[in-house]
Amino acid sequence: MSGNPTQKLAVTTADKVFQQLQFAIVEGDIPAGIKISEPGLSKQYDVSRATLREALNRLEKCHLIERKPNIGSRVVECTIEGLLEIYQVREALEGMACRLAAENMSEDEIVDMKAMLNKHANSQDLKDGIAYYQEEGDLDFHYKVILGSHNQQLINLLCEQLYHLVRMYRIQFGMNSPRATRAFNEHSNILQAIVDRDGELAEILMRRHIAASRKNIENKIAAMKQQETN
Repeated sequence: MSGNPTQKLAVTTADKVFQQLQFAIVEGDIPAGIKISEPGLSKQYDVSRATLREALNRLEKCHLIERKPNIGSRVVECTIEGLLEIYQVREALEGMACRLAAENMSEDEIVDMKAMLNKHANSQDLKDGIAYYQEEGDLDFHYKVILGSHNQQLINLLCEQLYHLVRMYRIQFGMNSPRATRAFNEHSNILQAIVDRDGELAEILMRRHIAASRKNIENKIAAMKQQETN
């Protein structure tokens, strides 16, 4: 499923090319920083340059590619600074989304969230404390919380503009984390606050959860730098 909640089906060729390119960039099949060859991609996907450009325009809005005068289009670079900035934005906006989700989620949405976390709990990597990998869209805890806010502006910002960029960073910086089990438990506590309709607590827990993930990344960066100097 696409991370775009307003686009349920690919109805045009440009939609299909956009989704295929989006997946390839996020998964690293098209490497970060690489220059986009429009003739090459047109041939690879068997589409016109106009159709390809429409798809590229949408990828630019998702912040997956960037265009520079006299240079052309490139896949964005995954930088440490960019990653930390994204987490700062997420901490504020997803905290707000979580508070609204506690107020606005329907009972059916909550039931779906519980079923999703039960499915996550059965992941062998999570049981082993190695990784907590979530598939995109409706199998992603954060995605479901954002949709549950029922605030279209937040949904547009987080699910359409930033969602796949966040996933690109997650995948390309590695999923293994000592926080795997703790992150899952934090998700469970956040969901309980939503179930209790405690918006204030839900927001606090979500902000702490994302801040802890950011701190974990900062610790990894510090460890890498220490290894380089040794």
